[in-house]
Amino acid sequence: MILYLPLTAVMQTLLPMLSFDNTENAFAYKTDKELRKSKFLFKLINNNLLVKIGTRLTPIAFKLHLPIKAVVKSTIFNHFCGGETLNETLSVIDKLAMFNVGTILDYGVEGKQSDEDFDFAVEEFIKAIKFSGGNKNIPFLSLKITGIARLKLLEKIATEKTLTDSETVEWNRVKGRMHRICKNALENGKSMMIDAEETWIQKPVDDLVEEMSRFYNKEHAVVYNTIQHYRHDRLAFLKTSLQKAKSGNYLLAVKLVRGAYMEKERARAKKMNYSSPINADKTATDIDYNAGVKFCLKNINSISFCVASHNEASNMLTAKFLLEQQLSPNHPNVHFSQLFGMSDHITFNLAKAGFNVTKYLPYGPVKEVVPYLMRRAQENTSVSGQMGRELNLLKKELTRRNN
Repeated sequence: MILYLPLTAVMQTLLPMLSFDNTENAFAYKTDKELRKSKFLFKLINNNLLVKIGTRLTPIAFKLHLPIKAVVKSTIFNHFCGGETLNETLSVIDKLAMFNVGTILDYGVEGKQSDEDFDFAVEEFIKAIKFSGGNKNIPFLSLKITGIARLKLLEKIATEKTLTDSETVEWNRVKGRMHRICKNALENGKSMMIDAEETWIQKPVDDLVEEMSRFYNKEHAVVYNTIQHYRHDRLAFLKTSLQKAKSGNYLLAVKLVRGAYMEKERARAKKMNYSSPINADKTATDIDYNAGVKFCLKNINSISFCVASHNEASNMLTAKFLLEQQLSPNHPNVHFSQLFGMSDHITFNLAKAGFNVTKYLPYGPVKEVVPYLMRRAQENTSVSGQMGRELNLLKKELTRRNN
């Protein structure tokens, strides 16, 4: 049980100082030119019709080999990604580090289906792990299981149908890939954050992450699962996961998110006539998310977790808890993270106050990262008020600098 203790002088100073309205801290790493470019981009993304047209035509244009790479790279790619290669990400990683912000490095290529592609992806992940090995500014790397496993195989496992002999061999190859990646992460002092997938393939992902956690999370949090709290069953799953970790004598590590597939999930449930796995509304999701955060905080010695959120209230809830409990802002089991190119007002103000904060930084060839970029644009328009908030903060900082 955690006792509520009086604030120390340091905590009394930090708590009122922490504000997500401080645009000077939020955009200190951007030049005036970069701020104006960000403002222009968010104005475009704020146009729903433009986003709908762009997300449909851009992938087609790449398939037709139309000369649009330069335009995409100089706009949405440069805003949301670190570069096309690991070396290109270094300037971004170093710049973030100047403001005490770490990096979650993500090889953003997805949607492949062959063993050759999966094995190539594994080598890329291992290359990234070794690349980050000596760099304390890259504490985490991100991985999607669909980047190393066939979608149809995951779907079949999720339905608990008996695998054929060849499918069993295929699934064992997937496990082998995961062991190689996690072993390299452990040896290089890094942690792997495994992204969540759609509900109809999440079960084998959860099982695989649990298996890896039992093996690699004995002394440190090497393998993180991702909990999507827009699912109404995930709070219970989080609690069960901790029970399993305690009984298995390993550290539970989780990344808490609200979720990325809401519209797709609801549409599929309606089409296939089954009960939607998604919370009824955003309020219910917010309640579940914050309950998940509180659960992790109350079990802070048994769970290493990341508040991966653009929601100001959830981030402030976590920060205040640490300060009010006289726990260090940079407690080793508590991390915050936002996407590169978004919510700088949260990221850099938390970092300024001494909390563990990272930016999720995808990289990869422009053409291959297009699915990620299109999803980013679609998600941003679907989050009520998100673009307006980003725009207003950028305008506020430009006005401040010009006065």
